[in-house]
Amino acid sequence: MDLVIFLPLLIIMGAFMFFASRRQKKAMQATIDLHNSLQVGDRIHTTSGLQATIAGITDDTVDLEIAPGVVTTWMKLAVRDRIEADVDDTPEDAPVATELTESAAVTDVDSLKKD
Repeated sequence: MDLVIFLPLLIIMGAFMFFASRRQKKAMQATIDLHNSLQVGDRIHTTSGLQATIAGITDDTVDLEIAPGVVTTWMKLAVRDRIEADVDDTPEDAPVATELTESAAVTDVDSLKKD
């Protein structure tokens, strides 16, 4: 009787482990492919959330420029993903900033003084 309950449970757990390991292998291969395709000048995210530009690459490390003239060395494993450059950074429906003209600023200040 115990074998009737145990056998299906064992099959279900085996299938779960098979699919979980398969998914993990795919994720690991995607990470390896990313690390092999990195080039100097690429914008990246690190696993800690830092955005940087690659300034140099070795087999195990990357030199990241985190600010103009500030370069730090990180393990290549810390690179989470590449930041893809947007073709157009400004969406068409985004509000457009307008400059406040000097005459409009004076008019607004004058209307405040009347109150």
